[in-house]
Amino acid sequence: MRAVLVSGTISVMSNTPGPTQPGRRIDAVDALRGFALCGIIFINIPQTLDMLPDLSSAPDGLRVFVLGRFYPIFFLLFGVGFGLFLRSAARRSDRPRVLLIRRLLALAVAGAAHHLMQPGEVLLPFAITGLVVLLPLSFATARLSLVLGLLLTAVGLLAGVGGLALLPGLFALGFAMATLGTAEQLPSRTGTLAGAAAVFAVIAGASYWLVVGVVPAVVGQRLGLVFSLTMSLAYASLFLLLLRTPVGPVLSGLFAPLGRLALTNYLSATVLFVTFGALLGLRGSDDWGTAALLGTAILVVQAVWSPLWLRSFRYGPLEWAWRCVTYWRLLPIRPAVSSDVDEIRPRTDVGAA
Repeated sequence: MRAVLVSGTISVMSNTPGPTQPGRRIDAVDALRGFALCGIIFINIPQTLDMLPDLSSAPDGLRVFVLGRFYPIFFLLFGVGFGLFLRSAARRSDRPRVLLIRRLLALAVAGAAHHLMQPGEVLLPFAITGLVVLLPLSFATARLSLVLGLLLTAVGLLAGVGGLALLPGLFALGFAMATLGTAEQLPSRTGTLAGAAAVFAVIAGASYWLVVGVVPAVVGQRLGLVFSLTMSLAYASLFLLLLRTPVGPVLSGLFAPLGRLALTNYLSATVLFVTFGALLGLRGSDDWGTAALLGTAILVVQAVWSPLWLRSFRYGPLEWAWRCVTYWRLLPIRPAVSSDVDEIRPRTDVGAA
């Protein structure tokens, strides 16, 4: 250990790798992640319970405003989270990529187990994409990561084979945002967010107009991905913009705890809606109202228990287990004053997921 003087405060820095301290997370990123989770559950329920034989059977509101509109935000934020994690790990360990690989392998195991309950889940693709895309990008410059992210996203849009086609590009873009420091800076740039929301909304509106009857189906499939991506980015921009308004503290207080416990909430939601969906007879049905009520009930429970849990613990239970595997040691889960902390830095300096 060694003493470090920062802004007149003496801190003790440990050479032992450890996770980001909860008090120095980026609240806007956590809140946006929680917001995305709230939209994802309303599509995971019908997909997992075989309520979507085809898109035309879904209610218009679900199909236009929810389906495919929240996963791209999740994709981007996971890339941000891994970029912040690697940047943070590099200050704590001389082998940060080993920690990243261990983190991704642990996520792959969790995803494989989750797949047994929710076929088509995203955690396993996240882990594979992380190993194939993010690990090589860790050797690249931030600007090269940004260029490759834009190119991969364009390829995904041109492929037009489903939402997962966007995963490599959005992972790389999120990773570049973390490396460039955009993840910390963007939530405070009101003008940029307002402009982005307007541009993405216009592109989404134009894409939708073309898809519903102007262009052939083969072109519409690709424009449908453009619509999904730009509408997702418009959602994200508007949400971050709202965090800058007087309602921001309320939104942050509601959604940030959900986002801090994203892994626990994502996996526990599957257990809850598969269990209660079977009891309610939702599998194979078209009872969209009951499905919506079930999703809402699960979110209410998670919105109540997440902040209560964080009053007593640093991390969610699965987040804590993930960190223990990543650092390959038992980490404290309860908040406590300890000398085994990292150098004190500004609140927005780190914020890995």
